[in-house]
Amino acid sequence: MRGVDKQRVTAWFTEHIEGCSAPLSFEVIAGGHSNLTFKVTDATGRRYVLRRPPTGHVLASAHDMAREHRLITAVGQTNVPVPTTLGLCTDELVNDAPFYVMDFVDGVVLDTPEKAVEMSVEARRSAGLDLVDVLAALHAVDVDAVGLGNLAKRDGYVARQLKRWSGQWELSKTRELPVVEQVRDLLSASIPPQQAVSITHGDYRLGNTLTDPLTGRITAVLDWELCTLGDPLADVGYIGIYWSDDRSASGRLGDATIVGGFPTYDEMLARYASRSSLDLSGIGYYKALAAWRLAIISEGVLARYLHGQMADDAQETITAFRDGAEEMANRALTHIQGA
Repeated sequence: MRGVDKQRVTAWFTEHIEGCSAPLSFEVIAGGHSNLTFKVTDATGRRYVLRRPPTGHVLASAHDMAREHRLITAVGQTNVPVPTTLGLCTDELVNDAPFYVMDFVDGVVLDTPEKAVEMSVEARRSAGLDLVDVLAALHAVDVDAVGLGNLAKRDGYVARQLKRWSGQWELSKTRELPVVEQVRDLLSASIPPQQAVSITHGDYRLGNTLTDPLTGRITAVLDWELCTLGDPLADVGYIGIYWSDDRSASGRLGDATIVGGFPTYDEMLARYASRSSLDLSGIGYYKALAAWRLAIISEGVLARYLHGQMADDAQETITAFRDGAEEMANRALTHIQGA
């Protein structure tokens, strides 16, 4: 199986994961554009999750398995729902890359409108509000108390993001797209004061959480690869890029909210404000930052497709990422001009 050496990984599991019994079966849960995720089932039917980096050339700092394992383990000490971590393998002789293992958590990833349709309107609303409540709880975590005080620099988050993603744009761009540089300059010229320091997830949305489809409660927050210490409002603005108050909108970015029944983004902001002392009046800036960063990420995925480093090289997919980068860059410009 691509991404898993079954024999060596099975041997590692039986030696390092308490109670695990061979043989193991492996099933891809997600992979291709980000870290590869596999469901692992042992001989007794117990389920685990294995995470490893993509197999192609990637931005190394975004796929540090030991760092991601550390984050989830630390957050697991709090009331923020995350899977329980069970083991970390840094010996690349086992599977050609580091990986970690955590418990399997039941729930639905709401990354398409079709999945949201299966839920009641009440559950959809609950999912939106709980998404905000969990985010507020994450931002309230004492980073020193959970051992993450030295994870990253605490101040200057936005400036660091602008520097990092500007560099990534130069490394991965496949064509000239002047709007990306235009937005970067506008963002750089108007960086707002950082009001607080928190664990900043970096990719927080319904599509990176597990939701109980009956109750709408968030059962686990996933995909911590872009997490750092920084400005909590970056996460709040980011949600807005994946949120639609207009049911006639296209389902871009796997936006499940276009089916209706979810709270509006303004309601989400009000919910967060009721659980935080932060001033949200400048949230348009953070939406611009999020859209700009997503434009660069889309371009990076496009570059990997064009260089033959992705499994699916269909022209339709290539076109989608090329257009997506342009759409996000233009949305970023609209947000920063309106901020």
